[in-house]
Amino acid sequence: MTLFSARNPRILLLPLLIGLLLASYSQMASSQSAFCGEKCKVRCSKASDHDRCLRYCGVCCNLCGCVPSGTYGNKDECPCYRDKYTGVGQRRRPKCP
Repeated sequence: MTLFSARNPRILLLPLLIGLLLASYSQMASSQSAFCGEKCKVRCSKASDHDRCLRYCGVCCNLCGCVPSGTYGNKDECPCYRDKYTGVGQRRRPKCP
């Protein structure tokens, strides 16, 4: 019996399972980006540099899966978001707006 024979149903199921996994991942990623986009719009609505705020908020939201409520503060609602830093030493500062 050969590996690619129609009699071997496991080899036929493999591409189907891979396709289902990829489809569910892409759907999850698009729903996550929609969630982040809406949350970051609210978070950055009063920022002076709106585009930069949206970019970093989106990065942090995609990594953490949450965005604190309001336009400022409330970072205890999302510890991952709160604990992201960039830079070292005296230049260390919060990454997420």
